Amino acid sequence: MTAVVEEKSVLEFKGRMLMMTVLQLNTLDAAQLHQEISQRLDDAAEWLQQAPVVIDLPETLTLETADLMPAVDTLRNLGVNLVALARNDHIDEATASLVGLGTLSLSGGRDIPRRVDAPRQETPKQETTKAPDSSETLVVEQPVRSGQQVYSRGDMIVLAPVSTGAELMAEGNIHVYSNLRGRAMAGVRGDTSARIFCQQLNAELVSIAGHYRVAEDLPDAHRNQPVHLSLQGEAMHFTALK
Repeated sequence: MTAVVEEKSVLEFKGRMLMMTVLQLNTLDAAQLHQEISQRLDDAAEWLQQAPVVIDLPETLTLETADLMPAVDTLRNLGVNLVALARNDHIDEATASLVGLGTLSLSGGRDIPRRVDAPRQETPKQETTKAPDSSETLVVEQPVRSGQQVYSRGDMIVLAPVSTGAELMAEGNIHVYSNLRGRAMAGVRGDTSARIFCQQLNAELVSIAGHYRVAEDLPDAHRNQPVHLSLQGEAMHFTALK
């Protein structure tokens, strides 16, 4: 009898969508950064304190490595979870490596093409990505409990409560016909026309095409109320549902 030994790989690549926070710095003055970041972190939710952060430096900002290093050290010492610098004409892999960070392109985040079943004709480029086919709508009838993550390649309709710690992610719109306490992220592949509808807004986080609001930033007038969320430019707009 011959024994068969199954070899297991020492690693495995897995696809997973992660939420990152972009921190735009308009100065590299370490003292100013320490004062303002300390205050922001004191007021932030625990989730935001632990979020991976990408530093975005405006191209108009004069960049000196001698100033960048103490600024990055200041953020690290305050507990900011730095992972990368946003690439631009002045930031490349060599500059980022000097401060122990990687680089990440922010400009290309919305250019991921959608999977299609048949070829389609070229259309003029627009600001928003084509909305997903309604045939891909996912209907969720059971409560979404803490720790669960639900993903839809099109729209998502949830007919039950969404608990704190649960996560909804849809390439299109999200409809919650109950209490939304967890996180709801619509237009996750860049569809800026995506919307979020819910009967009771008590979310930890709401996001459309990467633009998000955490619980502390939700308008008081719309808390625990029926609401419709949409993007106007880069600002999230809240409209009461009647």
